[in-house]
Amino acid sequence: MSKKSESELLSRRTVLRSAASLGAVALAAPALAQDALQEIISAPQRGTWDDQFDANAASRTAVDVVSNNPVLGPASPMYIQQAISTYQTIVANGGWPEVMPAQAGMRIGTVDPVVQQLRQRLMIAGDLPRSAGMSNSFDSYVDGAVKRFQARHGLPIDGVLGDYTLKAMNIPAQTRLGQLETNLVRVQAMSGDLGERYVMVNIPAAYIEAVENGRVVLRNTAVVGRIDRPTHIINSKIYEVILNPYWTAPRSIIEKDIVPLMRKDPTYLSRNNIRLFDGRGQEVAPETVDWFAPKAPNLMFRQDPGKNNAMASTKINFHNPNNEYMHDTPQQGLFNKLMRFESSGCVRVQNVRDLITWLLRDTPGWSRQEIERVIASRQNNPIKLAVEVPVYFVYITAWSAKDGVVQFRDDIYQRDGATELALQTKTGVEQSAGPIDDDMLPQQ
Repeated sequence: MSKKSESELLSRRTVLRSAASLGAVALAAPALAQDALQEIISAPQRGTWDDQFDANAASRTAVDVVSNNPVLGPASPMYIQQAISTYQTIVANGGWPEVMPAQAGMRIGTVDPVVQQLRQRLMIAGDLPRSAGMSNSFDSYVDGAVKRFQARHGLPIDGVLGDYTLKAMNIPAQTRLGQLETNLVRVQAMSGDLGERYVMVNIPAAYIEAVENGRVVLRNTAVVGRIDRPTHIINSKIYEVILNPYWTAPRSIIEKDIVPLMRKDPTYLSRNNIRLFDGRGQEVAPETVDWFAPKAPNLMFRQDPGKNNAMASTKINFHNPNNEYMHDTPQQGLFNKLMRFESSGCVRVQNVRDLITWLLRDTPGWSRQEIERVIASRQNNPIKLAVEVPVYFVYITAWSAKDGVVQFRDDIYQRDGATELALQTKTGVEQSAGPIDDDMLPQQ
């Protein structure tokens, strides 16, 4: 071990031993010990920058980025124009340095001269205060700054300089400026009166905002359409919530999936609670159908409500020409994925019961308790909203709200005009091997 490394280690041990000693004193005199500990943390003479840490970095990161400011609103164009001005200055000053691939995997505790390059990149974008200095240490200030950067770009907030974080950091400032300018036009188109209460689905961000009186009261993670089956831009109104919905299989799934499955396993329909109906509404027994005929039977394939239903507990209907809707899903693990662009156009909603409770607030008789009771009954129950709620499906990959935090997302449908902005999508999305609607196929 070098003398410098030994001295750094001893310096850290000294701070830790001091903190531990103060902790013991705190049992007898909490206020005095806390003051003394804070004095050690804040002391400018306590060592090199390599020793610095900030106990509030993680909490401050969350406060800085996660807020109840909506993406859309009357003032949204002004906020994004302010961001454009900031990025014009960054570009005019030469942008930011490239973070070299050799730095991938760095995290808190790393000590290396290349950390200075990372610090510079984070400072220019405003994620790291300049008072944090230009040391070689990936300390808690840098950790908090990386987490803030990740939060602004919709990435997992782990403080690790992984592949996705590195790629997002290395998109040039000029490209980010162009992205903001492109999205200003989109935001301006949605800056009118959106309603006192409305739902916004931001497709590239794969999340939903329920907005009331200009504030986000609920934010839900979503799964949206993949690039070969994109979710459409929609301006509509939610008029109905269906608890325990039926699911009717599209013709493409019947022909390409269900019929071949029935040839292999005649119990497939019964195991998945899918029943057959003819044009008169009469139920048809599966065993009476010739599953080896050249053409699929001209029957309706309808799945009963239940835990195996492709829409699970809930379907949310709104007027649109594409037969798209929002719904629950039995595949809850999809919401934990980084790239949630896997549906056939419809939008899956995490914690959907929170959203429908908010939607049904003005519809008499539909408290959260009653919603849960009906879902538990497994009985199909359509509910017309007493007051229809506006819903907006938008494609916004860059924005800034009242808090001044500039946010970016991948250009998942390649509409922003810069190939770098779709870079992560190409490596992060699983390509479908089946028909475009196979994400709705019951898997049991």
